[in-house]
Order: sequence, then structure tokens, then C-alpha cells
Amino acid sequence: MTRDTSTAVVCHSGYGHTLRVAEAVARGASGKLIPIDADGNIPDAAWDTLLAADAIIFGAPTYMGGPSWQFKRFADASSRPWFTGEWEGKVMGGFTNSASINGDKLNTLQYFMLLAGQHGGHWVSLAIKPANTKAARRDDVNRMGSYVGPMAQCDADAAPEEMSVGDLETARLYGVRVARVAARFAAVRAAR
Repeated sequence: MTRDTSTAVVCHSGYGHTLRVAEAVARGASGKLIPIDADGNIPDAAWDTLLAADAIIFGAPTYMGGPSWQFKRFADASSRPWFTGEWEGKVMGGFTNSASINGDKLNTLQYFMLLAGQHGGHWVSLAIKPANTKAARRDDVNRMGSYVGPMAQCDADAAPEEMSVGDLETARLYGVRVARVAARFAAVRAAR
């Protein structure tokens, strides 16, 4: 017996690029997008959404080798559910974006993995082979070659509308994957 699962995508976006990635992830997961505001806060009701979610996906731009301070403020505030183990056993994932091809995005994804681990969550990898041949193009899926989670890149002087469609499709496919993993976990729990 299975049941519908819910996914929450909690994300900070500085200039709108990471928000586009978050929207793609949420669309793939049929999830609820929870934006972190410019002061690093989410609405009070969003904490209830996170508590009720089967899966939580973290997102932030990579600034100076890590997630934005606004996301870190949210992460620090998540110590409230950490104290009571409210997120333990949830399926978790994450994604990031930066202007540079590398931009030390892996550090941001590792930050998200550690946060998931601290909460007792189960991390979901990307599971999409990289587009790393001579024939590969900017708009190919997983052109960044990440395995941990989606990485997106958009030039610093480009508008959010100019983002790679491949990066956005990678994000959407990741949302699908996280939702499917959450459904499998829910089915196992329901069978017990």
C-alpha cells in the first residue's frame, strides 16, 4: 500500500537564478516551494510544512565557497526541530547555483549533506550521468558533472531567463527522483 508523499523545497535566491532552479526542482517533485527571505527567515507556517513533508530539499546560491548567509541563518534556526528529532528519517537533498563553472559548488552541496545528516535525514544523489564528451553542449542535462545533487551555472551578467535549459531540466529530474525515493520510503513504512 502506498500513499501520496509531500516534498518541501526550502531555498534562498539572491538574484533570481537559484529561484528558477528551485522552481524546476519543486515542479519535478510536485512539491511546495518555501522561499527564504532576504533576512534569512521563512514564514512561521512553513515550519509546519517542513514538519509534515516526507522529503526536504535545500537550495541556495554558492557565494564565497558556501551557501548564502541567509540559508545559513535558516539552517541555524532548524536547530529547533533538530532538538526534538522532528526531521529524523526524512528524505533529503539539495542543489546550488553560481556564476562560475566550478564556483566551489561542491562545498555548498556538502554543507547540505551535513545538515541532512545532523537531522538524521536520508540523502538522495542525482543519479544522472554527466555530459562530459566532446559532443556535449551547454544545454545538456548534468553538464556540471555532479553526482551529489544538481549544480547550475549562469554567467554573472546574465538574467535568470538566460539560464541553461539543461541545468533546469537536471533540477526538474532531481525533484522527480527525490519524490520517488520519498514514496519508496513511505511504502516501506506503511508495510510495517
